[in-house]
Amino acid sequence: MAFTQRMGMFISETHTTAAEWCFTVEKMLFEGVTKYQEVQICEIPRFGKTLFLDYKIQSSILDEFIFHECMTQPAMFLHPNPKSVFVAGGGEGATLREALRHPSVERAVMVDIDGELIAMVKEHMPEWHQGAFDDPRTELVHMDARKYLKETDEKFDVILSDLPDPLEGGPAVYLFTEEYFALCRDRLTDDGVFAMQAGCANINYPDCFAPCLRTVQQVFPETHGYWAIMTTFFLPWGFVLGSKQHSPLDLTEADLEARFEERGIVNRYYTPRFHRSVFTLPDYLEEAVRTKGYVMTDAAPFIWTA
Repeated sequence: MAFTQRMGMFISETHTTAAEWCFTVEKMLFEGVTKYQEVQICEIPRFGKTLFLDYKIQSSILDEFIFHECMTQPAMFLHPNPKSVFVAGGGEGATLREALRHPSVERAVMVDIDGELIAMVKEHMPEWHQGAFDDPRTELVHMDARKYLKETDEKFDVILSDLPDPLEGGPAVYLFTEEYFALCRDRLTDDGVFAMQAGCANINYPDCFAPCLRTVQQVFPETHGYWAIMTTFFLPWGFVLGSKQHSPLDLTEADLEARFEERGIVNRYYTPRFHRSVFTLPDYLEEAVRTKGYVMTDAAPFIWTA
């Protein structure tokens, strides 16, 4: 929620019953409402331009590159020659931006249900999409991503599932289930790679990450969790990669350096040197997967309650 005191405006976000984040708003740049959510774009000290949805922080200019490099680049670099990419969600356009940095990409389909949000992002957040929506390789579709994948026969080299957390009543609940992951697998080419954002990866609340990793393991023969430190969220953030045949642990630093150089890509977070660190989970997360991991299904989906 947003509230105003004598010292200015703040946005307050409850993380868990134990903690609440409070963000100082220097300037509200834009407020809007779509069919699915409320949108706030504002200036936050040190964070810079920041996106909130329903007064929950989503992305800031400070470190959005960390999230979107991790959301995209491990899967893109694991694939030896990615030509077709499917982005589920990804409203800011930054996951699409990262995928299009690979010169081998010939087609990128982004399916986000909230077309009104995309229109707002196009106008007010150019630093994120950097023209990716206008790239001739981009096809932008506004519908449910799962429905799109169910109805198409097209195969993709990489599928990137950059979706909001599965909140009760939200549009993403059934895009965090075994059935959805199996659909993604079936829409991948033989050496295809899948990656998803999987919620916070801190010791206090790994309740989403653990079942995400466990469920993707049910679907893909190669499944690996990885993480990033996100200042904007005050938390480490988790991701899961699934592949039909390629393991990111098989890539050496030299292998990745060669692929980075061949593709002309320079990153600031996910780099050949840091690759192993990204894919090295702390013991508490490994334990959480063992003790809290379960298979999410359409009949028993995960509902975010933190």
